[in-house]
Amino acid sequence: MIEDDEFNRQNEADIAALREDEAFRKRSLEWLLDSADRRYSYHFRWLGVPIIQYPTDVVATQEIIWETKPDLVLETGVARGGSLILYASLLKLLGGDRRVLGIDIDIRAHNRSNIESHPLAESISLIEGSSIDSATVREASEFAGRFQNPMVVLDSNHTHGHVLAELEAYSPLVRKGGYLVVFDTIIDDMPPGSFPDRPWNENDNPKTAVREFLKSHSRFVIDRDIDAKLGVTVGPSGYLKCVAD
Repeated sequence: MIEDDEFNRQNEADIAALREDEAFRKRSLEWLLDSADRRYSYHFRWLGVPIIQYPTDVVATQEIIWETKPDLVLETGVARGGSLILYASLLKLLGGDRRVLGIDIDIRAHNRSNIESHPLAESISLIEGSSIDSATVREASEFAGRFQNPMVVLDSNHTHGHVLAELEAYSPLVRKGGYLVVFDTIIDDMPPGSFPDRPWNENDNPKTAVREFLKSHSRFVIDRDIDAKLGVTVGPSGYLKCVAD
């Protein structure tokens, strides 16, 4: 691909300015909060399968995969399966022996059927079990051991303890230059009481787990440029780049 240096320099300057634009960040958060009340993220599909994700985060994920070219995308939290289809479609375009591994404590029959009957099913493997159970971690790690450049996405139980355990379990799979993405860090920025029927809240969530994890894991840094350019994202401070082996 032929790069336009002037175009790239302008983009870099724009993103740098956005990193300092608190007013834009505040407006973006206000819009996201308003959209959450309307179940906005539930209204989209990827190649026919519900993806339950904000379009901005879908685009960011696409950019990361195209740039870093992982040979495995491991995701905890399968839900309806649309994210697995997204990863599989992108890996298919990259070519070669690339796989998607989805882990969930409860893969419901209709969701499994939708995934396994999809044209991209041959690229997807599933593990049913808690993502932090020792047997599940062992099985996933053995599967990932066949690959050279895994990418990890965490999107299951959003409590601090669970996400921190996932970070400890799966971060060793990511190599220098790769990404470990933690979704729903936005919970930390939402008003108190936003999740009355869930075990997570503004003080117990993926972002608090990321903060704790980064204190002792210098291999990873937050990609602030992704936060800045997205504006609207459920993963603020959750796009972690691996900067060391």
